[in-house]
Amino acid sequence: MPTPIEISDRILEAVLAKKLTAGARLGEQQLCTLFDATRAAVREALARLAVRGIVKSSARRGWYLAELTKEEAAAAFHARNVIETGLIRCARPLDKTALKRLRTHVRRQQAVLASGNVGLRSYLLGDFHVCMAEALGNSLLAETVRELTARTTLVALRYQSDEDAAHSCREHAAIVAALEAGDLALAETLVSAHLATWEDKLPMPPDLEDDALAELREALQPIE
Repeated sequence: MPTPIEISDRILEAVLAKKLTAGARLGEQQLCTLFDATRAAVREALARLAVRGIVKSSARRGWYLAELTKEEAAAAFHARNVIETGLIRCARPLDKTALKRLRTHVRRQQAVLASGNVGLRSYLLGDFHVCMAEALGNSLLAETVRELTARTTLVALRYQSDEDAAHSCREHAAIVAALEAGDLALAETLVSAHLATWEDKLPMPPDLEDDALAELREALQPIE
C-alpha cells in the first residue's frame, strides 16, 4: 500500500508531465481505488499538496488542481528567482558529472521540442531547474524548487506557445554554457533574466477580479 508521500509524489509527477491539468478534479474515492490506499492516506496526500499550493478544495468541487491567478503565478516565479539565483551565488564551480547531467538535460529538451510532445516538453523545461538545483548541491532547496515549478507548470501548460518553449530551451542552454565556463556571475544573471521575464513567455490574462474592479472604478469616475 503506497504511503501519503508516494501518492502526493505521483500526483505531482502527473502535473509536471501534463497528465493532469489545472482545474482537474481529484476524487478521494477514485484515488483510493487507483492507489489501493485508504481514504486517510489519500486525504493526507492531498493535504500535503494543498500546503504546497498545488491542489485546493471546496465544498462544491471537492479536491482539484489549483488554477493559479496571475498574482499567485508572479509570487511563485519570484520565489523561484530568489532561490535559484541564491543557489548559484553561494555555489562553487560545478564538477564534470554535474555539468554532463545538465548538458544531457538540455539535449533532451531540444529533442522533445522537435518531436512536438507538449506534455514531456513542459515537464523537461520545468525539471531543468530542479536538475540545476540538485547539481548545485542543495537537495532541500531542490525539493522546494520542484514544488514551486509544479505550480508554475500549471500556468505553462495553458499559456506557453511552441516559440516561447523553444526560447526557454535556448536560455537553459546559455545558462549551462555559463556554468560550464565557471562564470557563476553570468549564470546568475541569466537565470534571473530567464525567470523575471515569465510574463513575456506566458501571457496570462489579467485576473477576473482585477478586471471587474477596473470596470467598476471606471464606471464610478466623476462625470466632468
